[in-house]
Amino acid sequence: MHAEARMSPGPQHLQALQRANAVRLARADLKRRVAVGDVSAAQVILSSPWEAESMTVSDLLTSQKRWGTTRCRKFLQCVPIPENKTIGSMTERQRRALAQLLSVGEASCRADVTEERSERLEPALAGVA
Repeated sequence: MHAEARMSPGPQHLQALQRANAVRLARADLKRRVAVGDVSAAQVILSSPWEAESMTVSDLLTSQKRWGTTRCRKFLQCVPIPENKTIGSMTERQRRALAQLLSVGEASCRADVTEERSERLEPALAGVA
């Protein structure tokens, strides 16, 4: 006797669609809660809920109020994390660093960037007086 374990493609395909819709709806709800301020982006990064596992860091950051792609890109330049990195694939160290930087605010990041720029400009401006 030869038994084959074949499943019809219809139900599996429908299950995948249902799963994708559930993830999309849960992710949209999470983004809404982040935008309103019920949940902070730092909390989402640290807790890494199931709906955020496949969400990119830039998607999460841009869902915050007053955060666009430019602000997100500038913020992520301070931490060596690419924009398209998924939250589920981040290491614990990356999570803590990003959450700490988010909770402290980007003021410290801007100060570091400003200091670097001024240090780079000092030699160039030394002869100008």
